[in-house]
Amino acid sequence: MNLQKINEFAINTILQAGRQIRESFSKELIIETKANANDLVTNIDRKIEQYFVEKIKELDPSHKILGEEGMGDRIATLDGPLWIIDPIDGTMNFIKQGRHFMITVGFFVDGVGKLGYLYDVMRDELISAIQGEGAFLNRQPLKKLNPLTIEEAIIGINSSWVIPNGKINHEKLVKLIKTVRGTRSYGSAAMEIALVVTGKLDAYLSMRLAPWDIAGGLVIANEVGAVATNLKGQPFNLLSQDTFLIANPSIHQVLLDQYIELIEEKQHSK
Repeated sequence: MNLQKINEFAINTILQAGRQIRESFSKELIIETKANANDLVTNIDRKIEQYFVEKIKELDPSHKILGEEGMGDRIATLDGPLWIIDPIDGTMNFIKQGRHFMITVGFFVDGVGKLGYLYDVMRDELISAIQGEGAFLNRQPLKKLNPLTIEEAIIGINSSWVIPNGKINHEKLVKLIKTVRGTRSYGSAAMEIALVVTGKLDAYLSMRLAPWDIAGGLVIANEVGAVATNLKGQPFNLLSQDTFLIANPSIHQVLLDQYIELIEEKQHSK
């Protein structure tokens, strides 16, 4: 398998998909809801995912595809070559703001991340990575993340988890917010991951993400030294939804040990 060739294919396909999205602003946008009123999908999401499916099957029909909009294959295992794609991560931002959304793509072989991509469509900024060969921003090498203390950190967190809820100890997260330098929330997991791997954020956590939200970012994280796990400190489950934490390596374990307590874990231990 020629990863360099597949990498060039992926970059060209992603950039072309980005051009199609930018051109779509002059066309009719059809908006539908999925699981709930805040879970949105557009005709552009589906069009772009279908574009990826067609291009990948032209490249190699044996490659499997897991996409958010279901245009690819039914995936039961991580065996073989697998593309994991979100054509527009941050659909609400895409609809409401026309910015702050990403294309995110990961290429895995037998469950091992080989290639990863996070593309900020409106800024035309592509973060890419090849396993073992580093990460790049618009083909310029990204540096490894610099160490820092929790007090110096800026973290990405949704405010939903800082108020009383049934999933995570919000009091510990309130303590975290009082300890760190600042917090941010961008409405796109891929964008927050992109900010962590480039050192603009120092951590990002979420209670519920899907494989296509984070697959590309996982590969990039490994190349810059970021640590990405679920909130139990275990590998993210790429076949289902899971909790998620990506952080600078100097604070990842600190976050797990001192500030993250899943309520379900607490109940099970009683």
